[in-house]
Amino acid sequence: MQEKPDAADLLATAREVVLNELLPALRPEKAIAARMVAAAIALALRQAAAPPMSEADLAALAAEIRAGRHDPGTESHAQVAAFLRDYARARAAVSAPKVLG
Repeated sequence: MQEKPDAADLLATAREVVLNELLPALRPEKAIAARMVAAAIALALRQAAAPPMSEADLAALAAEIRAGRHDPGTESHAQVAAFLRDYARARAAVSAPKVLG
């Protein structure tokens, strides 16, 4: 059993401290470094919340696609296409959430 606060809670608190307490106290030339730290923490939080997909599973799917097993007209095409759209959206939500609106 994991006790609260968990790692995500601690990271979120650390990010808030960096942005709200440390950043205003820093010299302007150091502010960019603090913003980079806050952005890295935010990225780590999004990655931790993203659904897992193993590299082996992705490699196997890629091999199936290259072999034509999910081409248009196959029974699995729509399902695989939907998965790839959802997976791309999930990846974008981690690496570039502003792109999604």
